[in-house]
Amino acid sequence: MGDHAPSSASKKLPIPGKRNILITSALPYVNNVPHLGNIIGCVLSADVFARYCRLRGYNAIYICGTDEYGTATETKALEEKCSPKEICDKYHAIHKEVYDWFNISFDEFGRTSSPQQTEVCQAIFKRLLENNWLSENTMQQLYCGSCKRFLADRLVEGNCPTPGCNYDSARGDQCEKCGKLLNPTELLEPRCKVCGNTPRIQETNHLFLELPLLRDKLEEYINNMSVAGGWSQNAIQATNAWLREGLKPRCITRDLKWGVPVPHEKFKDKVFYVWFDAPIGYVSITSCYTPEWEKWWKNPENVELYQFMGKDNVPFHTVMFPSTLIGTADNWTLMKTISVTEYLNYEAGKFSKSKGVGVFGNDAKETNIPVEVWRYYLLTNRPEVSDTLFTWADLQAKLNSELLSNLGNFINRVLSFVAKDPGSGYGSIIPDAQGAESHPLTKVLGEKVSSYVEQYIEAMEKVKLKQGLKIAMSISGEGNAYLQESQFWKLYKEDRPSCSVVMKTSVGLVYLLACLLEPFMPSFSLEVLKQLNLPLETQISLSDEKGDVERAKRLWEIIPAGHKIGTPAPLFRELKDEEVEFFRLKFAGSQADRILKAEAEAKKLTEKFKETKISDGNTTKKDRPKKSAEAKPKVSASAEAEISISRLDIRVGLITKAQKHPDADSLYVEEIDVGEAQPRTVVSGLVKYIPLEEMQNRKVCVLCNLKPAAMRGIKSQAMVLAASNSDHTKVELVEPPQSAAVGERVTFPGFEGTPDEVLNPKKKVWETLQVDLHSDKELVACYKNVPFTTSAGVCRVSSIGEGSIR
Repeated sequence: MGDHAPSSASKKLPIPGKRNILITSALPYVNNVPHLGNIIGCVLSADVFARYCRLRGYNAIYICGTDEYGTATETKALEEKCSPKEICDKYHAIHKEVYDWFNISFDEFGRTSSPQQTEVCQAIFKRLLENNWLSENTMQQLYCGSCKRFLADRLVEGNCPTPGCNYDSARGDQCEKCGKLLNPTELLEPRCKVCGNTPRIQETNHLFLELPLLRDKLEEYINNMSVAGGWSQNAIQATNAWLREGLKPRCITRDLKWGVPVPHEKFKDKVFYVWFDAPIGYVSITSCYTPEWEKWWKNPENVELYQFMGKDNVPFHTVMFPSTLIGTADNWTLMKTISVTEYLNYEAGKFSKSKGVGVFGNDAKETNIPVEVWRYYLLTNRPEVSDTLFTWADLQAKLNSELLSNLGNFINRVLSFVAKDPGSGYGSIIPDAQGAESHPLTKVLGEKVSSYVEQYIEAMEKVKLKQGLKIAMSISGEGNAYLQESQFWKLYKEDRPSCSVVMKTSVGLVYLLACLLEPFMPSFSLEVLKQLNLPLETQISLSDEKGDVERAKRLWEIIPAGHKIGTPAPLFRELKDEEVEFFRLKFAGSQADRILKAEAEAKKLTEKFKETKISDGNTTKKDRPKKSAEAKPKVSASAEAEISISRLDIRVGLITKAQKHPDADSLYVEEIDVGEAQPRTVVSGLVKYIPLEEMQNRKVCVLCNLKPAAMRGIKSQAMVLAASNSDHTKVELVEPPQSAAVGERVTFPGFEGTPDEVLNPKKKVWETLQVDLHSDKELVACYKNVPFTTSAGVCRVSSIGEGSIR
């Protein structure tokens, strides 16, 4: 179903006579975790179209990667006190993990800091130089005397000069508030982002791309392709606005260290400006995918290039990048179609990576709302012609009314009825459907669905993704109406042949919905295939060559009579009011605000501990309560000598509160409910590995019978279990199933016994057993080869296979 990139042996190349489609989405920048606005604007929209192309049997590849050079990386590296490469390595992995969770089906997800990027970028530069499209010029640039460096655009902030804007944190390249592209010297009251001092204007030499000289060739391309490729209206408007203002020579070099070096003796201390370098990343990442990349990028007769992005990226793709490629005089595949989104706003304001406002990719995962729900909501809310708004209440409404009550209800009604025992259903066997062609209700349904499928294809071909999704969901509505009108439950008793027609037709419609919705919700389609008992590797198809579109008219022929379906189960879960309120409060304000609030609570908690002397450990022997003689029988010497996993008291815990330790930067202080009257206080060294917001309100495995120990003044009364990789650079919590009961004991089948009240540190019970605790290749937490088990299933880790658990 297109979830994974092909192996190196099967890399796709354009096929003569087939429709070959090259798809890119704007390269996400590696200075933060992507938020939902970034995801819908770029990678998710492109993924839906790529999946649709594969569904239709087109020869398509989807190329993307992280944009890693430029000032923003240097700025972030300064903030985090590390090198730009370390920043890129860290955030590339974070981006990849987020997109993997969102089921984004890249054929190649690369990076612009690769050797291939340097090679391709420098080659294009040399062609522009040979063809005399570059000029040298002196420009005035801001220079910080304190930092002793020229300040690149993003190292400068100030007041936006645009009348009526007045934004006081505009960057040197663009105002985030009004969207105006700027030069740093235009800012009012500029300040150095590193030291805060006022920089001075100083002259420096740079290279420029002569856009005015390329204007005629560029306008010819824009006038032809904007019509042929059906550019979205917002792309056309943004492009024309640039042309109306008049093209100016555009600087392509910068006084930075982190970037592609300029291969020119006079400019060897400079790098290419990120706007020039980043779009070339599409080409270099394709060259990482296949050494025969020119068959995609220098083949305009046989390849169509579709590009996806947010509206702030338009001029770079419709003016600057095409001008760069045109200037080389090589036979480049220029963009045919551009699909541009407006902004997705969050509750009361804008999503902002730089300010940490909104729901971020990793947040979505931690809500335990399934990925298909997130994909559906973002795509129904896709800001195609104007800004749209994310609200938790709207997410709830769309999940409960559209996915649960419409789509999920239809599929579950059909499959549950087929699965009923003979006498009340079909014993899971698809019945025959004699006379389906002449069944009036079924004939009408077939005509309606056929018309909808044609409309769906028309919308998707024009990259009207939101419309395509709406049409597919309308088909589900038709299915529900068909069931109601047929009154199949009565037909079963009164007219079994007609009931069989209705149910066989409805099962065909279930399959068709899995097919049409696969680009939008691939995990949903996989689950439907599983419930239909079709192999998961079934290639869902909507190909003209295979006659799939024609089959939509004859729904009763899609699944053969005699086929046995799998086990039906609800596909969606209701989102309750209290959950919505919890999420709304949890994600209020910015990430920074949430962390400050948590740290303030941590401080308060510590004061409380000090007052109640939780951590002083000075209770005298006579103050301690006497143990009941009946409380625990003495363990025999032989039993004491046997070190068994059953002696560990590992329980399902729920972190009810987590804060940073006020006196230790690397420690968290958690309050964890382990099924006792009061939560336990636990201190964990996880700050370096797991963000604070990811520690809140999640289930964990807790070792409860270690001897309590004071850690930097706070007594830790248990230990949270986590897995680490071999070099301890990555750590993940061991997670019980979400439905596991808080306080229940984690067991190990085959090992029975009562846990010790407190493990005797002198006997090294924990240390002896710990060496055999690990995550296996399937990410299941194990003791030797026995899984950590709860009544709801086994415990797992997110991604660390064969890691050590401690």
